[in-house]
Amino acid sequence: MLTNSHVVHGASKIEVVLSDGRRPDTHLVGEDPETDVAVLRVYAPNLKAARLGESKQVKVGQLAVAIGNPFGFQCTVTAGVVSAVGRSFRADSGRLVDDVIQTDAALNPGNSGGPLVNSRGEVIGVNTAVILPAQGICLAIAIDTAKYVAGWLIKDGRVRRSYVGIGGQTVPLHRRIIRYYNLTIESGLLVLSVEPNSPAARTGLQEGDLLVDFDGKPVSGIDSLVKLLTESTIGKKCPLTVLRRTEKLSLEIVPEDSARQRRET
Repeated sequence: MLTNSHVVHGASKIEVVLSDGRRPDTHLVGEDPETDVAVLRVYAPNLKAARLGESKQVKVGQLAVAIGNPFGFQCTVTAGVVSAVGRSFRADSGRLVDDVIQTDAALNPGNSGGPLVNSRGEVIGVNTAVILPAQGICLAIAIDTAKYVAGWLIKDGRVRRSYVGIGGQTVPLHRRIIRYYNLTIESGLLVLSVEPNSPAARTGLQEGDLLVDFDGKPVSGIDSLVKLLTESTIGKKCPLTVLRRTEKLSLEIVPEDSARQRRET
Protein backbone atom coordinates (compact mmCIF):
# COMPACT_ATOMS: atom_id res chain seq x y z
CA MET A 1 0.00 0.00 0.00
CA LEU A 2 1.31 3.44 -0.96
CA THR A 3 0.92 6.44 1.33
CA ASN A 4 2.86 9.51 2.46
CA SER A 5 5.87 9.33 4.73
CA HIS A 6 4.51 12.18 6.86
CA VAL A 7 1.33 10.15 7.49
CA VAL A 8 3.15 7.22 9.12
CA HIS A 9 6.46 8.70 10.27
CA GLY A 10 7.09 8.11 13.96
CA ALA A 11 3.79 6.27 14.47
CA SER A 12 3.79 3.72 17.28
CA LYS A 13 0.93 1.88 15.60
CA ILE A 14 -0.39 1.90 12.03
CA GLU A 15 -3.95 0.79 11.38
CA VAL A 16 -5.61 0.24 8.00
CA VAL A 17 -9.40 0.11 7.71
CA LEU A 18 -10.73 -1.55 4.54
CA SER A 19 -14.02 -0.67 2.85
CA ASP A 20 -15.67 -3.79 4.29
CA GLY A 21 -14.67 -2.80 7.84
CA ARG A 22 -11.76 -5.22 8.22
CA ARG A 23 -8.70 -4.00 10.12
CA PRO A 24 -5.90 -6.29 8.93
CA ASP A 25 -2.43 -6.49 10.42
CA THR A 26 -0.20 -3.86 8.86
CA HIS A 27 3.45 -3.00 9.13
CA LEU A 28 5.72 -0.40 7.62
CA VAL A 29 7.95 -1.73 4.84
CA GLY A 30 9.87 1.51 4.47
CA GLU A 31 9.54 5.25 4.05
CA ASP A 32 11.42 7.97 2.21
CA PRO A 33 10.93 11.41 3.80
CA GLU A 34 12.91 12.95 0.94
CA THR A 35 10.03 12.27 -1.48
CA ASP A 36 7.27 11.85 1.15
CA VAL A 37 6.51 8.28 0.03
CA ALA A 38 5.96 5.26 2.28
CA VAL A 39 5.04 1.62 1.64
CA LEU A 40 2.92 -0.52 3.97
CA ARG A 41 2.38 -4.28 3.86
CA VAL A 42 -1.25 -5.22 4.55
CA TYR A 43 -2.02 -8.82 5.51
CA ALA A 44 -5.46 -9.30 3.93
CA PRO A 45 -6.66 -11.58 1.10
CA ASN A 46 -8.69 -10.62 -1.96
CA LEU A 47 -7.62 -7.00 -2.18
CA LYS A 48 -8.11 -5.37 -5.55
CA ALA A 49 -5.18 -3.24 -6.62
CA ALA A 50 -5.62 0.19 -8.14
CA ARG A 51 -4.29 0.56 -11.66
CA LEU A 52 -1.18 2.73 -11.80
CA GLY A 53 -0.88 5.08 -14.74
CA GLU A 54 2.14 6.94 -16.09
CA SER A 55 2.61 10.48 -14.88
CA LYS A 56 4.79 11.27 -17.90
CA GLN A 57 1.61 10.99 -19.98
CA VAL A 58 -0.27 13.54 -17.83
CA LYS A 59 -1.26 16.74 -19.65
CA VAL A 60 -2.18 20.13 -18.28
CA GLY A 61 -5.95 20.62 -18.35
CA GLN A 62 -6.94 16.96 -18.10
CA LEU A 63 -9.38 15.78 -15.44
CA ALA A 64 -7.96 14.94 -12.01
CA VAL A 65 -9.93 13.24 -9.23
CA ALA A 66 -8.65 13.13 -5.64
CA ILE A 67 -9.85 10.50 -3.16
CA GLY A 68 -9.34 10.60 0.59
CA ASN A 69 -10.79 11.10 4.04
CA PRO A 70 -10.57 14.87 4.66
CA PHE A 71 -11.38 15.77 8.26
CA GLY A 72 -12.60 12.20 8.78
CA PHE A 73 -15.24 12.29 6.02
CA GLN A 74 -14.60 8.84 4.54
CA CYS A 75 -14.19 8.18 0.82
CA THR A 76 -14.56 11.81 -0.23
CA VAL A 77 -14.07 12.47 -3.93
CA THR A 78 -13.14 15.88 -5.34
CA ALA A 79 -12.55 16.74 -8.97
CA GLY A 80 -10.55 19.36 -10.80
CA VAL A 81 -7.97 19.59 -13.52
CA VAL A 82 -4.21 19.19 -13.74
CA SER A 83 -2.97 22.76 -13.32
CA ALA A 84 0.70 22.08 -14.01
CA VAL A 85 3.21 19.24 -14.25
CA GLY A 86 6.89 19.06 -13.42
CA ARG A 87 6.56 21.30 -10.38
CA SER A 88 9.01 21.19 -7.47
CA PHE A 89 8.43 21.68 -3.76
CA ARG A 90 10.41 21.27 -0.58
CA ALA A 91 9.74 18.30 1.66
CA ASP A 92 9.92 18.64 5.44
CA SER A 93 13.52 17.45 5.20
CA GLY A 94 14.37 20.51 3.09
CA ARG A 95 15.09 18.40 0.02
CA LEU A 96 13.59 19.55 -3.27
CA VAL A 97 11.07 17.03 -4.63
CA ASP A 98 10.85 17.17 -8.42
CA ASP A 99 8.19 16.14 -10.94
CA VAL A 100 5.23 17.07 -8.75
CA ILE A 101 1.71 17.39 -10.19
CA GLN A 102 -0.25 20.53 -9.34
CA THR A 103 -4.04 20.29 -9.35
CA ASP A 104 -7.02 22.36 -8.25
CA ALA A 105 -8.92 19.29 -7.02
CA ALA A 106 -9.68 20.22 -3.41
CA LEU A 107 -7.35 18.64 -0.85
CA ASN A 108 -7.67 18.98 2.91
CA PRO A 109 -6.05 17.37 5.97
CA GLY A 110 -6.90 13.70 5.63
CA ASN A 111 -6.35 13.58 1.87
CA SER A 112 -2.63 12.92 2.32
CA GLY A 113 -1.57 9.56 0.94
CA GLY A 114 -4.72 9.17 -1.14
CA PRO A 115 -4.70 8.66 -4.90
CA LEU A 116 -5.00 11.28 -7.60
CA VAL A 117 -6.58 9.53 -10.58
CA ASN A 118 -7.37 10.37 -14.18
CA SER A 119 -10.66 9.89 -16.05
CA ARG A 120 -9.78 6.22 -16.71
CA GLY A 121 -9.37 5.54 -12.99
CA GLU A 122 -5.59 5.18 -13.24
CA VAL A 123 -3.53 6.54 -10.36
CA ILE A 124 -1.35 9.38 -11.62
CA GLY A 125 -0.19 10.75 -8.26
CA VAL A 126 -0.13 10.43 -4.47
CA ASN A 127 -1.75 13.45 -2.82
CA THR A 128 0.72 15.10 -0.49
CA ALA A 129 0.40 18.83 0.17
CA VAL A 130 -1.74 21.93 0.12
CA ILE A 131 -0.28 25.42 -0.27
CA LEU A 132 -1.76 27.57 2.49
CA PRO A 133 -3.40 30.09 2.47
CA ALA A 134 -3.73 29.76 -1.32
CA GLN A 135 -6.88 28.24 -2.79
CA GLY A 136 -6.79 25.62 -5.51
CA ILE A 137 -3.04 24.91 -5.33
CA CYS A 138 -2.67 21.28 -4.32
CA LEU A 139 0.25 18.95 -5.00
CA ALA A 140 0.68 15.23 -5.62
CA ILE A 141 3.81 13.13 -5.94
CA ALA A 142 3.92 11.90 -9.54
CA ILE A 143 3.18 8.18 -9.74
CA ASP A 144 6.35 7.51 -11.76
CA THR A 145 8.39 8.89 -8.84
CA ALA A 146 6.27 6.93 -6.34
CA LYS A 147 6.76 3.68 -8.27
CA TYR A 148 10.53 4.18 -8.41
CA VAL A 149 10.77 4.94 -4.70
CA ALA A 150 8.37 2.12 -3.77
CA GLY A 151 10.51 -0.36 -5.67
CA TRP A 152 13.57 0.54 -3.61
CA LEU A 153 11.59 0.55 -0.36
CA ILE A 154 10.25 -2.94 -1.07
CA LYS A 155 13.71 -4.17 -2.05
CA ASP A 156 15.89 -2.51 0.61
CA GLY A 157 13.53 -0.71 2.98
CA ARG A 158 15.09 2.64 2.05
CA VAL A 159 16.33 4.72 -0.87
CA ARG A 160 20.09 5.13 -1.03
CA ARG A 161 21.52 8.57 -1.72
CA SER A 162 25.01 10.00 -1.47
CA TYR A 163 26.37 12.60 0.93
CA VAL A 164 29.32 14.99 0.72
CA GLY A 165 29.02 17.03 3.94
CA ILE A 166 28.69 20.68 2.95
CA GLY A 167 26.21 23.43 3.69
CA GLY A 168 25.75 26.14 1.13
CA GLN A 169 23.53 28.47 -0.80
CA THR A 170 22.87 29.41 -4.40
CA VAL A 171 24.59 32.64 -5.44
CA PRO A 172 24.76 34.47 -8.79
CA LEU A 173 28.09 34.55 -10.61
CA HIS A 174 29.54 37.81 -11.88
CA ARG A 175 29.40 38.07 -15.66
CA ARG A 176 33.14 38.67 -15.76
CA ILE A 177 33.77 35.35 -13.95
CA ILE A 178 31.44 33.50 -16.34
CA ARG A 179 33.31 34.84 -19.37
CA TYR A 180 36.80 34.40 -17.89
CA TYR A 181 36.28 30.75 -16.97
CA ASN A 182 33.96 30.01 -19.92
CA LEU A 183 31.16 28.73 -17.66
CA THR A 184 27.77 27.55 -18.92
CA ILE A 185 25.89 28.60 -15.77
CA GLU A 186 25.00 31.97 -14.25
CA SER A 187 24.98 30.87 -10.60
CA GLY A 188 26.89 28.45 -8.42
CA LEU A 189 26.98 26.87 -4.97
CA LEU A 190 28.71 28.93 -2.29
CA VAL A 191 30.12 26.65 0.43
CA LEU A 192 29.13 28.06 3.83
CA SER A 193 30.19 25.14 6.02
CA VAL A 194 32.14 21.89 5.80
CA GLU A 195 31.37 19.09 8.25
CA PRO A 196 34.37 17.57 10.04
CA ASN A 197 35.48 14.11 8.85
CA SER A 198 33.14 14.36 5.84
CA PRO A 199 34.06 13.62 2.20
CA ALA A 200 34.17 17.38 1.58
CA ALA A 201 36.61 17.90 4.47
CA ARG A 202 38.88 15.12 3.24
CA THR A 203 38.79 16.58 -0.28
CA GLY A 204 39.91 19.97 0.98
CA LEU A 205 36.80 22.03 0.30
CA GLN A 206 36.77 25.28 2.27
CA GLU A 207 34.22 27.81 3.37
CA GLY A 208 33.91 30.46 0.68
CA ASP A 209 34.59 28.07 -2.21
CA LEU A 210 32.28 28.31 -5.22
CA LEU A 211 31.31 24.89 -6.53
CA VAL A 212 30.41 25.05 -10.24
CA ASP A 213 30.79 21.47 -11.44
CA PHE A 214 30.28 18.00 -9.93
CA ASP A 215 31.11 14.75 -11.72
CA GLY A 216 31.25 16.49 -15.08
CA LYS A 217 27.86 18.21 -14.67
CA PRO A 218 27.32 21.92 -13.99
CA VAL A 219 26.20 22.94 -10.50
CA SER A 220 24.06 26.08 -10.59
CA GLY A 221 23.07 25.88 -6.92
CA ILE A 222 22.17 23.75 -3.93
CA ASP A 223 19.23 22.07 -5.65
CA SER A 224 21.18 20.99 -8.72
CA LEU A 225 23.84 19.40 -6.48
CA VAL A 226 21.17 17.54 -4.49
CA LYS A 227 19.81 16.07 -7.75
CA LEU A 228 23.29 14.73 -8.55
CA LEU A 229 23.83 13.07 -5.17
CA THR A 230 22.27 9.75 -6.16
CA GLU A 231 23.08 6.14 -5.33
CA SER A 232 25.29 5.88 -8.42
CA THR A 233 27.85 8.29 -6.93
CA ILE A 234 28.30 6.46 -3.60
CA GLY A 235 31.96 5.41 -3.37
CA LYS A 236 32.72 6.84 -6.81
CA LYS A 237 35.57 9.27 -7.41
CA CYS A 238 33.79 12.38 -8.68
CA PRO A 239 35.72 15.36 -10.07
CA LEU A 240 34.86 18.82 -8.71
CA THR A 241 35.46 22.24 -10.23
CA VAL A 242 35.80 24.95 -7.59
CA LEU A 243 36.47 28.68 -7.79
CA ARG A 244 38.57 29.77 -4.81
CA ARG A 245 39.24 33.49 -4.80
CA THR A 246 41.04 34.02 -8.14
CA GLU A 247 41.86 30.35 -8.77
CA LYS A 248 39.98 27.62 -10.61
CA LEU A 249 40.71 24.30 -8.87
CA SER A 250 40.07 20.71 -9.93
CA LEU A 251 39.46 18.42 -6.96
CA GLU A 252 38.17 14.89 -6.47
CA ILE A 253 35.59 13.73 -3.93
CA VAL A 254 34.20 10.32 -2.95
CA PRO A 255 30.59 10.69 -1.69
CA GLU A 256 29.41 8.37 1.07
CA ASP A 257 26.08 6.68 1.76
CA SER A 258 23.81 9.24 3.42
CA ALA A 259 22.34 6.51 5.67
CA ARG A 260 25.79 5.88 7.16
CA GLN A 261 26.16 9.57 7.91
CA ARG A 262 22.77 9.61 9.71
CA ARG A 263 23.73 6.56 11.80
CA GLU A 264 27.00 8.14 12.87
CA THR A 265 25.25 11.40 13.75
